[in-house]
Amino acid sequence: MHQTSAPNKMKNMNEIEDIISKAIKKVGGRKENDLCRFIPMTSGGYMHHFTLKKLKIRSPDQLGTLIEKFIINADKPSSVTPKSRAPRGSRKKRDSLQFTRNQLERMLTIARMAGDKEMVSVLAPKKSLASCKRELISSIRHNKVDSELWNAYVECMNTINNPQASELASV
Repeated sequence: MHQTSAPNKMKNMNEIEDIISKAIKKVGGRKENDLCRFIPMTSGGYMHHFTLKKLKIRSPDQLGTLIEKFIINADKPSSVTPKSRAPRGSRKKRDSLQFTRNQLERMLTIARMAGDKEMVSVLAPKKSLASCKRELISSIRHNKVDSELWNAYVECMNTINNPQASELASV
């Protein structure tokens, strides 16, 4: 039984190749994938080229039937309109909130008034070491004490001295 199915499969492959070549000539294409646009799918749109390859290997009879129905036996094979898709960039991340600069500043002010240092550190923009040093020196020259600025400087130094510890602290 195993020997008889191999010649049938070869016969099917030869038949499907003949059907495909006839269909390519009829639609004026150059390759197999050109046939995809003429075969409609139940889910809408036309057949994907991966589906065509898969059907050719797994179910050549079904592919042959589809090609004969929509291309060879059709008087004028018509191109199927593609499936409508969402435009790029339209998929927004739903789990992250986007705040305007004013909203962030208001939340930062509220966190400062509440004395919530953790929220202040999360909401406050991260400063570079150079800017922290500049602002710290400027505040010393003006005889001002700014604990947030000092904390930002300490955080920058900790990040530089031990980057792994700062990553663990932020998690």
